[in-house]
Amino acid sequence: MNLQLRVRPPRKADLPAWAGMRAALWPEVDPELLASEASDLLHAADGGMFVAEVGGELVGLAEASLRHDYVNGTTSSPVGFLEAWYVAPAWRGRGVGRALLRAVEGWTRALGCTELASDALLDNTASHAAHRACGFVETERVVYFRKRVG
Repeated sequence: MNLQLRVRPPRKADLPAWAGMRAALWPEVDPELLASEASDLLHAADGGMFVAEVGGELVGLAEASLRHDYVNGTTSSPVGFLEAWYVAPAWRGRGVGRALLRAVEGWTRALGCTELASDALLDNTASHAAHRACGFVETERVVYFRKRVG
């Protein structure tokens, strides 16, 4: 299937669509905050941000960071960490997510990392399946707790 898919770093003109995809990924977060973060990420010098474009339309995003702290399930440091990975529903299952992941993997390797890590909410089984389909191996499950003390 020839999608005319292009994966590239985001540009300023992409901010509205990029922010919209971030809001779709994290619907519980204030969309204005997500848009502001996207703008900050656009101006960050460390890269790791990619959008997928088909016919001039943005259909996916991937945002990665370099983590130096311990990342659950990894054996090296630093590691690349897939912070955000989203493909618009109409484009899922068509290779867009894999193409975005390849860009993140290349960025991670270029920084000298040998591991790429990610996470997903416990009930997000679609994300679990997408990760496995792209070669990720589940390493552990964690439940976080919090208690107010003051």
